[in-house]
Amino acid sequence: MAQINTPIPALKLNDGTSMPMLAYGTGTAWYKQGEESKIDQAVIDGVKTAIKLGYTHLDGAEMYKTEPELGTAIKESGVSRDKLYIVTKVLTNVSDIENALKNSLKKLQVDYVDLYLIHSPFWAKSDADLQKAWSSMEAVQASGLTKSIGVSNFLPKHLETILKTAKVVPACNQIEFNPYLQRPELIAFNKKHGIATTAYSPLGAVTKGSPGPADEYFKSLARKYAVSEGEISLRWCIDQDVVPITTSSKEQRLSDYLRAATFKLTPVEIKELNELGSQKHFRQYWNHIFDKDDRS
Repeated sequence: MAQINTPIPALKLNDGTSMPMLAYGTGTAWYKQGEESKIDQAVIDGVKTAIKLGYTHLDGAEMYKTEPELGTAIKESGVSRDKLYIVTKVLTNVSDIENALKNSLKKLQVDYVDLYLIHSPFWAKSDADLQKAWSSMEAVQASGLTKSIGVSNFLPKHLETILKTAKVVPACNQIEFNPYLQRPELIAFNKKHGIATTAYSPLGAVTKGSPGPADEYFKSLARKYAVSEGEISLRWCIDQDVVPITTSSKEQRLSDYLRAATFKLTPVEIKELNELGSQKHFRQYWNHIFDKDDRS
């Protein structure tokens, strides 16, 4: 059996569970454009590599069409289920959340997930739609199909809507987040209500957002800590209690990313990176929803 030895810290959630603070994602680069039934061996290999290196937080989604690969990789990894933190999301079948989750569990080849998320709020035609969906999320949690429930891509107005009728406060809100998309009002809202923040595309400022005002500072921090600029981006999240989700098919790069758990940025460095980052706006996803300069 594979052994997991990792320095990845954990974040305590509002429901008493804990989430590893560095995740391996099966969206973005792995997102499947074709039929879900056409298995992509590269995704399986990528996930197995991540698990072998020590990643236990595995992030998937119905919409990515990679749940079958994630499930196969989990099974073939040899790591026991209770050592892994498995996340998936619902959107395509959000009108029937219970059956959507049961279908996801079949593909993932597990009896439960650790965290189940509503992938976005933008499908809802009314507040009642969101409130009904959240009630269904509470039901699948109560039935034991998921340990925790949360949301993704929700703005304060969407969170306020479900909190009006919620019996369970969302455990987390997964959002796009990087130094060029800091979203201070949303982060503050999450914190105020005890909702953890997880970040997708946390490397956006150094991979797709360059050139930018933070370039030279990223380089100087990378030199200081003898890591890559990507690892600085991951640590920038972790030091602000935000859980970054990253991905790669390259074993060396995934191994390097784990170094983000071995050092800390100083408060002064975080402040400087935040100030430089605030001078540029860069968003990769949901641009059809947001205005060009919308930083929320």
